[in-house]
Amino acid sequence: MNWLILIIAGLCETGFAFCLGKGNLATGHKAALWYAGFVLLCTLSMYLLTKATRTIPLGTAYPVWTGIGAVGTVLIGIFLFKEPVSFARIFFIVTLIASVVGLKMVS
Repeated sequence: MNWLILIIAGLCETGFAFCLGKGNLATGHKAALWYAGFVLLCTLSMYLLTKATRTIPLGTAYPVWTGIGAVGTVLIGIFLFKEPVSFARIFFIVTLIASVVGLKMVS
């Protein structure tokens, strides 16, 4: 169950990065709403990470959490914010995913 909580925490991290990106592109009232979403998802992500580390070792949970957030944020950047796609970016995303899976397998 705590692995599921950790995955949700990582997805919340991706969500708060998305809100930050949208907030930076918005103005006025819309920007404030995106920043409120950022604060909400950041808080939820940290809470869930804390809950997951009750049974998952911190040295495993934190890299998995940041890995999910990093991969999700890069993918959001590529698909939603039209950031460039290159061989190097894809290679390192795949490397990061392999590392996160490896940590899960040895824990």
